Amino acid sequence: MREGKVYIVSAPSGCGKGTVLSAVFARLKNYYFSVSATTRAPRPGEQDGVNYHYISREQFLEMVKNDEFLEYAEYVGNYYGTPRAPVTENVKMGNDVFLEIEIRGFQQIKEKLPEAVSIFIAPPSLEELERRLRGRSTETEEKLRGRLEKAEKEMKYAGLFDYVVVNDQVERAAGEIISIVEANQNSQKSR
Repeated sequence: MREGKVYIVSAPSGCGKGTVLSAVFARLKNYYFSVSATTRAPRPGEQDGVNYHYISREQFLEMVKNDEFLEYAEYVGNYYGTPRAPVTENVKMGNDVFLEIEIRGFQQIKEKLPEAVSIFIAPPSLEELERRLRGRSTETEEKLRGRLEKAEKEMKYAGLFDYVVVNDQVERAAGEIISIVEANQNSQKSR
């Protein structure tokens, strides 16, 4: 039985990474989507084990001490991290594991798992990203500007990834990711 592969997927905010991954998962079998742990309280409608694993700050720091995270970070007073055990277990069971990760987390994971396949989802252009973010009508002008500035900085990291997928059309971008997964599965079979 083949081992699964770890896929790190990153993108600037507003690039449609969640939408593209939903389209990918609708067409894939034998995959596991990694659920991060956090010390923040659940928001209305969020479920433990689905959106996040909600744990105490003490428990989180104990896991850090025991090297139980592939990556972690503190953001706005709360910790967020990718637990190592479910990723390792699923890879051994032959499942491909998908991690939806920020750029900083990508770098931490690549250090610990250099064999992981990294995919950067990019917008067709910064102008299109701005149009999409404005279309949401969910943020103040100041927050929108901040997101765009951060996105522009994050785009500079695209060259560090194994693959860059432009999300100009969701189904096409999802198809490209599926092709990447299939190519990696086939290369494992031929060894």
